[in-house]
Amino acid sequence: MLTGAAGGIGSAFFRSSAEQFHFRLADRNITALGKLQAEGHEIVELDIADLDACQQACRDMDIVIHLAADPNPEADFLGSLLHNNIQGTYNMFRAARDQGCQRVIFASSVQTLLGYPDDVQPQVESLLRPVNMYGVSKCFGEAVAYYFAHTEGLSSIVVRIGAYDTNGTKAQWLLQHKPHINNLSGYVSERDLNQLLTRCIETPDISYAIVHGISNNLFKKFEIESTRALLGYAPQDDAFKLFKDQLQGWLQD
Repeated sequence: MLTGAAGGIGSAFFRSSAEQFHFRLADRNITALGKLQAEGHEIVELDIADLDACQQACRDMDIVIHLAADPNPEADFLGSLLHNNIQGTYNMFRAARDQGCQRVIFASSVQTLLGYPDDVQPQVESLLRPVNMYGVSKCFGEAVAYYFAHTEGLSSIVVRIGAYDTNGTKAQWLLQHKPHINNLSGYVSERDLNQLLTRCIETPDISYAIVHGISNNLFKKFEIESTRALLGYAPQDDAFKLFKDQLQGWLQD
């Protein structure tokens, strides 16, 4: 099952993997899901803040990829993050365990580690240092994943997703906005993240793991050697090559 299936990451992963896996596509906006040409797959309307709905959605599923969340770093905690990123995350893990799912792949964020200085490369085992409440909500999700893995025996993989290239547009948002160097060193392309999610599904014998979802950038804000070793992840893209024509101008500005 893929929650947040209508979003940029979810829809891109479905398009790349629709012939490889059978999907139950879940989102609050099923109208948007209708654009995915999901013949042969299931579509369900799901509010992840509703535990009973999550229990029903997880029934008969092997793997849950939990992408649904409010992704806005400036999101209001009481108005959105509490329900979508805190309650919703617990509900999905609770339902996946109750319904006998084999694994949950949880979409965390590099926002959990952005409190480190620019000259420090955080490791997967580094202490969490979020700089906003969105990052805090993802720290909560990582702790929930650890609990369910080690206390309730639910295989859980946390993917800290970097600055994502949505919809295969070579990071259109990067081209529209002069980026901080962290956006380049923390960049992840669509095809690299799709590959990483596939490796998270297919790699056996993992109880709990944290992996970093960034591309093979010349300068890497976060280490990925442990991700390569654990999952056989082989990212193909490098932000500093993809955007080399714009890089000089960005640096001058």
